Amino acid sequence: MLRLVNITERRLAAWEHQGLVEPRENFGFRDLIALRTLESLRAKHVSTRNIQRVLVVLRGKLKRVNDPLSAAKIFLDGKKLRAEIEGKKMEALSGQYLLNFDASEVRRLVSFPKEDGKAEAKLKEKIQAAESERWFQKGLEVEHNCGPIDEAIEAYEKAIELNSKMASAMVNLGTIFFHQRKWQKAEANYQNALAVDPEYALAAFNLGNLYDERGERDLALKHYENALRINPRYGDAHYNLALLYQAEGSAMKAVGHWNAYLKLDPQSDWARVARRELDKLKKSMTNHGLRAKAHSAFGG
Repeated sequence: MLRLVNITERRLAAWEHQGLVEPRENFGFRDLIALRTLESLRAKHVSTRNIQRVLVVLRGKLKRVNDPLSAAKIFLDGKKLRAEIEGKKMEALSGQYLLNFDASEVRRLVSFPKEDGKAEAKLKEKIQAAESERWFQKGLEVEHNCGPIDEAIEAYEKAIELNSKMASAMVNLGTIFFHQRKWQKAEANYQNALAVDPEYALAAFNLGNLYDERGERDLALKHYENALRINPRYGDAHYNLALLYQAEGSAMKAVGHWNAYLKLDPQSDWARVARRELDKLKKSMTNHGLRAKAHSAFGG
């Protein structure tokens, strides 16, 4: 199997350790597609970190997709990572769908009579949407190259100004403000993204992170649970929920989320932390049960 895609056992083990593929005894045809995709990206020097980010984004954006590596075509378009699924293209690091905006479409729209207000409005909308996408891509590029953060903020704000439904720009802008600890601005952008796209799992998850950071546990729980409603395979949401429930003493709920997380991510460094916390929790529950029995037996 591995010879078909020119992949060594050592490289496969590394990908399993990094959480890029799930360990299994036998590989099927869909697994072969996933391995070929990984090898193609590796050959083009796409970093493991960026591949991991793409998988998180696609799993958060596409509820019906369990394995983006086999279900979606992931490729480099110049220096940008793209994904294509069911004929639709998107920016792979953000989940933002790309517009099919080409010269022939412009010519077709311009050919309508001038008195056709609908055609002119549609043309204007498409032009604005394309310009919004250009500003969004600029923001991504600035962030990717660790450029001045004010330039990234300006680019995302311009993208949103041109397209009020640019949820990905809102999420990225919110995350910048989150790291700057500008809670109100971050919260507003995440909320706006969910208003535009209520099924945007990453926006719900990021809101959970924000409330968790501010110590507002009830709201954090609500939004992590919402992220899982949107995408039940959202591993990071399971992880954070397990920590929250464990901290508040809801042991059974914490155990459930730790187990769910480990099914999705059995090999990474985070999985080792999850397994350690799960073992501690189970021992604590066992000891508590023994103490309760002793307390009852002696009538203390």
